[in-house]
Amino acid sequence: MAESKPKIVVLGAGYAGMMTTKRLMQQFTPEEAELTLVNKHNYHYQTTWLHELAAGTIDVNRTRIMISDVISPKRVNLIQDTVLKINKEEKTVELEHDKIEYDYLVIGLGFEKATFGIKGMEEHAFSIQSVDKSRMIRDHIEYQFAQYRNLPNPDPSMLTIVVGGAGFTGIEFLGELAERIPVLCKKYDVPRSDVRIIDIEAMDTILPGFDPELLTYATDSLEARGVEFKLGTMIKEVKANAVIVGEDNQEIKAGTIVWTGGVQANRIIGESGFELTKGKVNVDPTLRAPGHDDVYILGDCAWVMNKETGRPYPPTAQIAIQEADICAHNIKTSVFGGTLKEFSFDNKGTVASLGGSDAMGTVFDGNKLYGVAAKTMKNVIDNRYLFLLGGPRLVLRKGKFRPF
Repeated sequence: MAESKPKIVVLGAGYAGMMTTKRLMQQFTPEEAELTLVNKHNYHYQTTWLHELAAGTIDVNRTRIMISDVISPKRVNLIQDTVLKINKEEKTVELEHDKIEYDYLVIGLGFEKATFGIKGMEEHAFSIQSVDKSRMIRDHIEYQFAQYRNLPNPDPSMLTIVVGGAGFTGIEFLGELAERIPVLCKKYDVPRSDVRIIDIEAMDTILPGFDPELLTYATDSLEARGVEFKLGTMIKEVKANAVIVGEDNQEIKAGTIVWTGGVQANRIIGESGFELTKGKVNVDPTLRAPGHDDVYILGDCAWVMNKETGRPYPPTAQIAIQEADICAHNIKTSVFGGTLKEFSFDNKGTVASLGGSDAMGTVFDGNKLYGVAAKTMKNVIDNRYLFLLGGPRLVLRKGKFRPF
């Protein structure tokens, strides 16, 4: 029996990878399958909290959860290693220090910065895409303040922060910056008027797809705290201390440039021979890679089509968590027989934090929430994930309970 146990390998410990592993532990007994989770770090982190870490409004340890605290090493082989390549035909995964075999593979390797070919973006712009990179942003911004205070004739643009993109991450980061900057000004005795926060977005709106009333509320909230918006404006080039924007090639000097304007699947997906569409894999309705019934691709690596609209679902944490349920069920069905399920997104609402006690969004069939009520709901959503992952103990240890 032990010899015939299927090997199920999960790559990546993001939302999709962690929840799929949890669900697989529930679907299979140790005698029925061998489960392996591979991740670069020994911790999982709340991707939806990285903007807070980047702004410096939350401590780094708050965002991290040790994998072994919520995934038992007695049930799952936990491998801390870097994935180098997936060999689909051999059904093996090459790691930096090992090579492992699989019968079923779940790919949840997350995202990388998508630069859309903008000159200098890769070299000169920060991105909110991991704990370490977010911490670099926080440290860099504070260093700019410290340096500004100690130079005899500082360049005023040192304290200009340019954020590229006004999607979910961009707007939430702007909200945290609006809260953090006054604290840094007080700490380093810098006038608030010396600091500029500028958001540059190619589209003519922030948060495309959101209700116009919610967008007006978010814009007013951020502008009241000093955020400047340049909508309908493309970033053409990024330099070491400036961005070139718009039809007139205007140069905006800045000491900090953060790009939140787009993500794509981990490059290993494409390098391993999976066909990409705009940087991600179009999976079938059962979440499998086309032509590979033993490979599931989830989260930021995949496009999952919404049959009603004919467009892909946006790759959010909420969707990744729901994909895990379908993926685990379908792997069990593939092993034991039965009917595969197709993914259908159950939208429980979307709430965007605007920093401090402010937020806005929709919940439960479009009900609009603003301010403290919305921020409280945002905390409920975050705490629900922690509960699904690690139960009440994890909620008490890492959860958010105050709307500020």
